[in-house]
Amino acid sequence: MRILALYTDAFGGYGGIAAANRHFLRGLCAYPGVEELVALPLLQPEPITSSLPGCLDHRTEGIGGKSTYLRALTKVLLKDRDFDLVWCGHIHLTPIALVAKALLGAPLLLNIHGVDAWTPTHRRLVNWSVPHIDHVISVADVTKRRFIRWSGVSPQNVDVLPNTIDFSGLTPGPKSDELIDRYNLGDGPVLMTMGRLVGRDRRKGFDRVLEVMPELLNEYPGLTYLIAGKGPDRERLEQKATDLGVRDRVVFAGYVPESEKAEHFRLADAYVMPSEGEGFGLVILEALACGVPAIGSTSDGTSEALQHGRFGSVVDPADQDALMSAIRSTLDANTSVESAAVRSYYGKEAYRERQHALLDKILEPDST
Repeated sequence: MRILALYTDAFGGYGGIAAANRHFLRGLCAYPGVEELVALPLLQPEPITSSLPGCLDHRTEGIGGKSTYLRALTKVLLKDRDFDLVWCGHIHLTPIALVAKALLGAPLLLNIHGVDAWTPTHRRLVNWSVPHIDHVISVADVTKRRFIRWSGVSPQNVDVLPNTIDFSGLTPGPKSDELIDRYNLGDGPVLMTMGRLVGRDRRKGFDRVLEVMPELLNEYPGLTYLIAGKGPDRERLEQKATDLGVRDRVVFAGYVPESEKAEHFRLADAYVMPSEGEGFGLVILEALACGVPAIGSTSDGTSEALQHGRFGSVVDPADQDALMSAIRSTLDANTSVESAAVRSYYGKEAYRERQHALLDKILEPDST
């Protein structure tokens, strides 16, 4: 079997979608019968630092924009039309993937990652292309439900595959004295949220946590809120913390490199993400893997990452009382999570088993 993979970024990319695409591509290469996977990324912002699967032919001639990408795909299709499956790693690439499907006569499989697929996109051609997709894999049930409402794709052709993460290096451990000193945290409890500080939608939940900090500080005077991540919304969030009178209890750590991520998670007594636009919440799995209790949202995919309360608390992000109650309960309990259970459920082996079962269903429907 040969697969043509069209996607935004994966290897050499950063962020949740790139990570999800890397795991899916590695799983495709491990699927029985796959001899070659021709991978055509649109973006590669960073050098590739990990080894690539043996069957993956990673081609970089499409990097540089949509016109460059179209030229690169055209060259591939003019020389080679012997593909058994077209995989598309982002909904915005569906028009291009649909052209490949038509020329190759191969089925088209699309992965959807979250909020980009919740409502019709701003691109008419994308919206027109979506109903012609053969099968869709969603990262969470909430994304599946919202996608089905508008897309015209039959529910029986949409399945859910929960994400996985690279658990290596993400283990429970003591708080780093060096980081405690760096951020002047003292010995009080720490709340943490990690993510891009993007003001366009403000869906990560930073605002929700800031808004409950004044009351929480009355009960936990040494409390600190650690915000890890960079982005254009930092200045607004800093001003909001000032306006709320809590600026001295909020630390903006900026971008955290992968080499320091686990140590930053271990600083937290509670990872708090009352978000409204997360497709899944990979960062919640990373916090759990480090033994940090997590609080997610009933409004998006973080509830599914936490297995609706099995691995952590979930609250309505708009309900301040519920959010404060969950934070209090977590801080007062002073216990870590069962990170081994999280690893078992979301580990690579469990992910591959689910992924390959779905591929069996999609590629060999008569035998399942």
